Amino acid sequence: MYKMGHLYTKTGDTGTTGILGGERVSKADYRIDALGALDEANAALGWAISTLNDQNASSLIINFKEELIRIQHELFELGAALASPFPIKPLCTRAERINELETLIDQYHGNAPSIQAFILPGGGATGAALHLARTIIRRAERRLVILQSVFSIETSILTFVNRLSDLLFASARWINAYQDVPEHVWQTKSSTDV
Repeated sequence: MYKMGHLYTKTGDTGTTGILGGERVSKADYRIDALGALDEANAALGWAISTLNDQNASSLIINFKEELIRIQHELFELGAALASPFPIKPLCTRAERINELETLIDQYHGNAPSIQAFILPGGGATGAALHLARTIIRRAERRLVILQSVFSIETSILTFVNRLSDLLFASARWINAYQDVPEHVWQTKSSTDV
């Protein structure tokens, strides 16, 4: 249980932060950069979840919300692995979980309109928040690739994050279709000229 007291510690005033094991690193450290992107994605998922009304929600929406909350927990799990001083393989990166994500991707993709052109991120509030989470996860993935070149991380983490971005894209399209919210297609300048 967190004790009441000051939220601020002043230990980060000089541009460092603590990681697991007590080590202090620069806030510009590659690990901290990747952790920050995962945290941002988690916040965007929280926003998406907050748009899903529990009142009179269908079982599809309840299950979807539970899956998003599970992913939030998994992002914390990834963060703990990255903040650890030794390599850890998070449970969410095991083959069974990757297979679950692929099954979900196929389900959401199969229940969304076929793609004939590039889709502009957006739609309803939930879809837009999921698209935002997707783009932040893609940034986290880029940060993790950089991190992998200087710090030992499990390659399965990259696989999980890559599948997660695909899942968020597919689920954003699915929820827009489910909520009967139209998607907008990218139009080149030449196609919009009159």
